[in-house]
Amino acid sequence: MSTESQGVVETVHVPVMPDEVVHWMTEHAPRVMVDGTYGGGGHSSLLIKKLPPGEGFMIGLDRDPAVSERVDTESHDPRLTVFLGSYERIPKALEALEIPKADAILLDVGLSSDQLADANRGFSFTVDGPLDLRFDPEFGDPASDWLAWKKEDEIANAIYQYGEERCSRRIAKEIVTRRRKENPVKTVNDLVEICRRCVPPSKNHNIHPATRTFQALRIVVNDELGIMERTLKAAPEWLAPAGRLVVISFHSLEDRIVKNAFRDDERWNILTKKPLRPTDDEVRMNPRSRSAKMRVAELA
Repeated sequence: MSTESQGVVETVHVPVMPDEVVHWMTEHAPRVMVDGTYGGGGHSSLLIKKLPPGEGFMIGLDRDPAVSERVDTESHDPRLTVFLGSYERIPKALEALEIPKADAILLDVGLSSDQLADANRGFSFTVDGPLDLRFDPEFGDPASDWLAWKKEDEIANAIYQYGEERCSRRIAKEIVTRRRKENPVKTVNDLVEICRRCVPPSKNHNIHPATRTFQALRIVVNDELGIMERTLKAAPEWLAPAGRLVVISFHSLEDRIVKNAFRDDERWNILTKKPLRPTDDEVRMNPRSRSAKMRVAELA
């Protein structure tokens, strides 16, 4: 979440698996590191300390304009440059700084606490607001618009495929029924109420009935999996010899894509045969880290 002090927006987002990120990103003494999901800057602030004194580059990218606005209000190490854009645009960032290749790239593809706290974005089930779900409000269609014109089977298939929600058809039918009654789903609470009616109580009571549906819609409107697949395919071209790619994912669809991309591309040397998980201590201190999985590969 964010706080405001004297007009300056501050982040209180806690970086996930910070010790593991620093170890795997810096073990080979990189001079050019990229944080493709800059967010609150927590990982970058730790990584930049590992660069040679007064040397090297720390490059950040983030799709969220709110991140750029916050960064503009902060003072930074002169070796840090943050760009507005998806991590798919890493080569453009390198080109802008006249850097041929990166030595290490980090992708932490989870939602930040800052985004969850923004009522205008619709990421949190506990705060009502417009059902938007876009990382960049100036790009693409908000989730409410997407639901307003998609066919029932398309909505159901997306919720099932990207959210692994078994009640997807029931949810889609409710969404379309409301639309036909000229009462379309427009807000967070509209969709939460539908999910509560359609999804039976889970044995795991930590899972909110709307979790999987919101996840699916967020993935759809942001093209998250498409961007990840294209990035993983192209990333070897952005790295110097023996360069590393560290990816932290938060659900099975993302982790499967990372696992398969590393396994099926002979340009990668996999350094983590199984995904690394946060320690019990970290999960206690930062419950949102509990589903994190980290995979690391090195350019062969």
